[in-house]
Amino acid sequence: MALITGTDFITVPTKDIDAAVEFYGGVLGLEKGKQWGTLPAFEFETGNLTIAVMQSEAFGLEFKPNNHPLELHVDDFEGAKSELESRGVKFKGETLDSGVCWQAFFDDPDGNALAIHHRYAPGVPPQAA
Repeated sequence: MALITGTDFITVPTKDIDAAVEFYGGVLGLEKGKQWGTLPAFEFETGNLTIAVMQSEAFGLEFKPNNHPLELHVDDFEGAKSELESRGVKFKGETLDSGVCWQAFFDDPDGNALAIHHRYAPGVPPQAA
């Protein structure tokens, strides 16, 4: 029997819960779920994984933005990129084409790294050594 059977949610730190709620709900258009009681933490649904945005100091944690991108799946890469740009998102650098997917990187208002991602070809399994 497997001990770990899935991932329920991930957390993203914020210094300003109101700005984070506006960004994840308004700019990214994610469905806002529950608040953690009266604490400054809200959940947002992506379709397959919940993102919990939590104001670090309210949980006794030092705020440190995540510098490794949370990759958000999009079906229409160029359409999503254009729409996010129209909503004020500033992408960093050129679109990365890995040979199997496209990625475009940006930050949330707290400097947490995010990216939109679209796989356009199946990945190639590593060759046996």
